[in-house]
Amino acid sequence: MAHIDICTDCAIRDQALCSSLSDSELTTLNTLGRRRTITRGQTLIWAGDESIICANLLSGVLTLVAASPDGREQIVGLLYPADFVGQPYAGQADFTITALTDAELCIFPRDAFERVLEDHARMERLLLQRTLAALGVARTRIASLARQSAQEKIAGFLLDMASRATASRCRATPDAPMTFDLPLTRGQIADVLGLTIETVSRQMTRLKIAGIIALPGGRAVTISDERALQDRAEAA
Repeated sequence: MAHIDICTDCAIRDQALCSSLSDSELTTLNTLGRRRTITRGQTLIWAGDESIICANLLSGVLTLVAASPDGREQIVGLLYPADFVGQPYAGQADFTITALTDAELCIFPRDAFERVLEDHARMERLLLQRTLAALGVARTRIASLARQSAQEKIAGFLLDMASRATASRCRATPDAPMTFDLPLTRGQIADVLGLTIETVSRQMTRLKIAGIIALPGGRAVTISDERALQDRAEAA
């Protein structure tokens, strides 16, 4: 019964893959899982290593990093709470996964998790749906980045970050300004968007001067005028 209590208190219980399981099915899954905390900068999975774990991200933000043949690294994705981590049915990891912030995960041995998927069609179907959705988002992002201006890239990125933050907290009123901390440095933002650090800083400053965002300090960003930011993201 203790396993069920743990899942009941889980902040992502209704958003993660586990949402497809009944309480009795969760008991089986929880006998396989363990909680693990990693600190900012710590690598959970290295590209090329044997794929031995899968996980649900409970809190924090992780990066997926791909390496080019000449050794250069590129951030190709971010993982947020309720996202699935790892690659079932893969012999080795395709990406290095590192913590951008302190993070907590519920980790399962990959082979045992694969057996659970085979026995629970709803979870397997949900994982497939999410994988296909993530692939669709990645393809759309690649196409968009190829034709977007620096202004559109930064505005769209900030809207995405705000959306992620809103999903994990509530605003007093729907139209209230949204303040959140960026999980990435400006250098990392530049890496993700294919810009220079100087361009990222310049575009952020322009949005601040226009009164669309505020920069209270550190990595904090306040969306002061969401509609205007959306217009900048969709500008022709």
